[in-house]
Amino acid sequence: MSRITRLGIVAATGLLGLVAACTPGSNTAAPPSQANPSSVQTDPAKMGDVSLLVWDQEVRGGQAAQMKELNDAFQAKYPNIKLKRVSRSFDDLKTTLRLALSGNEPPDVVQANNGRSDMGEFVKANQLVPLDPYLKAYGWDKRYPESVRQYSQYTADGKTFGQGNLYGLPQVGEVVGIFYSKKKLAAAGIQPHTTWDEFQSSLATLKAKGDAPLMLGNLEKWPAIHVFGTVQGRTTSPDAIKQLGFGRKGASWKTDENLKAAQTLTDWVSKGYFNEGFNGQDYDPAWQSFAKGKGTYLIGGTWLSEDLGKAMGQDVGFMLPPGTSADATPVATGGTGLPFAITAKSKHPEAAAAYLNFITSADAMKILAKTGNLPVADTSQQQISDPLQKDVFTAFGKVVEADGLVPYLDYATPTMPDTIGAALQDLLAGKATPEQFADRLEKDYGAFAQANG
Repeated sequence: MSRITRLGIVAATGLLGLVAACTPGSNTAAPPSQANPSSVQTDPAKMGDVSLLVWDQEVRGGQAAQMKELNDAFQAKYPNIKLKRVSRSFDDLKTTLRLALSGNEPPDVVQANNGRSDMGEFVKANQLVPLDPYLKAYGWDKRYPESVRQYSQYTADGKTFGQGNLYGLPQVGEVVGIFYSKKKLAAAGIQPHTTWDEFQSSLATLKAKGDAPLMLGNLEKWPAIHVFGTVQGRTTSPDAIKQLGFGRKGASWKTDENLKAAQTLTDWVSKGYFNEGFNGQDYDPAWQSFAKGKGTYLIGGTWLSEDLGKAMGQDVGFMLPPGTSADATPVATGGTGLPFAITAKSKHPEAAAAYLNFITSADAMKILAKTGNLPVADTSQQQISDPLQKDVFTAFGKVVEADGLVPYLDYATPTMPDTIGAALQDLLAGKATPEQFADRLEKDYGAFAQANG
């Protein structure tokens, strides 16, 4: 999963100039404003009576709260623009969005997974509006550095990820780290970790005390991608991970470093470090069990921090995965949350762009922080007092400053979400060796990178 859930996140790439009024080969006419940024109407009050259908996946605690507050504020300020919100879980949205975009009456605004299997395919099918004219008209290019924008950029043919036109705006930043119970660590006599070896040693200590230290629910298959990515970041260079994650030529899954990461996971299973039956448990019940006191660690993304904070109070902490040494450059999976995009069949793209601008503004970032989310912009300017939120903001700032965020691995190819999810489930179930796991991923990644040129 890529969140959901989106700053020097990875090496910045150039943003192309203004896009043409219509993508070559598209059968959907672009609105006139796309040809000339100066003609973009940016005052929603002057857009007449408009109805916007918005699909999002902001369904959990703090995510749902910020979305409701921002929508209410937008509706109050611009009563001429009526919002109809449809909120779905990440998995439901992913399942229904493809069909909706190909229909006659798709939503105006959607949250679309950044990866090739979703946004990349939508771009290729000319189903999303390039946002470059709005980028200039609203000054998004000044609010969002290229290192953030690249997570929503594709060339018009959908082939190259991280370069080209802008197709979405995220609200939140994301980083995958380690949530932990302070009480359980203290009871086990375990000090905060400064190295990966210390972390792994603590797993053995906690297991010896009779409790599976790591909580995981992997029935949906994508949660293990985050666990593997965390381990991979201790064995594999960030540049190699970025090449794999963006599906570009130049890297390979069949390396000693990736095999070592896969072997580490199989070792964790054989040593009983995960909760029993994790491959058959849903994601939400797993983190909810952690919140109720089962296990000591939960490898997960910052989108869980609001819910975990409410459930666990002062007991929950968050840290970046420690490096191989105390002074190692921090490396963690992450980027941006799911960006909001405008569909090519929307009859009101300018109103949709105004809505995107409103929910990603400086004031919106304050609301995001207030509701326990991690703003992708103006992060350091937010006033926060909650200890867990401070942990999250500090971790995000630290890894961003070090350019240590690496992309979600399921971004790599259109079929990689299914490929890596199934491969990890088999690896963790003992049905595949690390070598077989790497071969399976290499076949998908290698074939796509070669054909994609």
